[in-house]
Amino acid sequence: MTRSSSVFCAVDRPDLDGALELGRALKGTVGGLKIGLEFVTANGPDGVRRIVDLGLPVFLDIKLHDIPNTVRGAIKAAGDLGVAMLTVHLSGGPAMLEAAVDAANSIRGRRPWLLGVSVLTSMDDADLRAVGIAGPTGKQVLRLAGLARAKGLDGVVCSPREIEPLKTRFAGELKLVVPGVRPAGSDAGDQKRTLTPAAAIKAGADHLVIGRPITASAEPRAAAEAIMAEIEAA
Repeated sequence: MTRSSSVFCAVDRPDLDGALELGRALKGTVGGLKIGLEFVTANGPDGVRRIVDLGLPVFLDIKLHDIPNTVRGAIKAAGDLGVAMLTVHLSGGPAMLEAAVDAANSIRGRRPWLLGVSVLTSMDDADLRAVGIAGPTGKQVLRLAGLARAKGLDGVVCSPREIEPLKTRFAGELKLVVPGVRPAGSDAGDQKRTLTPAAAIKAGADHLVIGRPITASAEPRAAAEAIMAEIEAA
């Protein structure tokens, strides 16, 4: 894995023209682009296709969580868009995950990675208790990752703080895609479990998802290059 392929830039904005402009500016510096609910709600499948047509791998982060049949249909539809990765919530349960894997396996051509979202990086132990989940965040992440492995998902989305325990428990069995990464000196924003990009890669992350440190910069390409340099230096 090269330093550039390890980073997906989170294009968290609703305007298609701005997203396309950002994608063109970052081509050759980052490994791919992540688009989520804000973009998809505003632009629909055609907008996703326009991003895919830029020629960078696209991580479609729509965090599906519904009854099995609905998730199966959504994943089949997403497969027609040519994305490289897409997400489901592991808390959707075994039957939903089985339907998701079956649908992903039925996609013709390049099959996207199916990634399970464990615990959102904006949540901590207190947030879990508020929704009725006992035990520390790390324990819940490992529990859900075990379900991902058992049901045949390709990997999980986790915070930087769970990389090492996941690598220890599931070495070589699950890809780790890690948001909530913040370069040294940057604002953590709403992320509660963070590491620097260099530390996350050293810990064993397969891909990082980095948004505002790049997209909020006056010069996004330069910001992305600085992050790559930080990773390479480590």
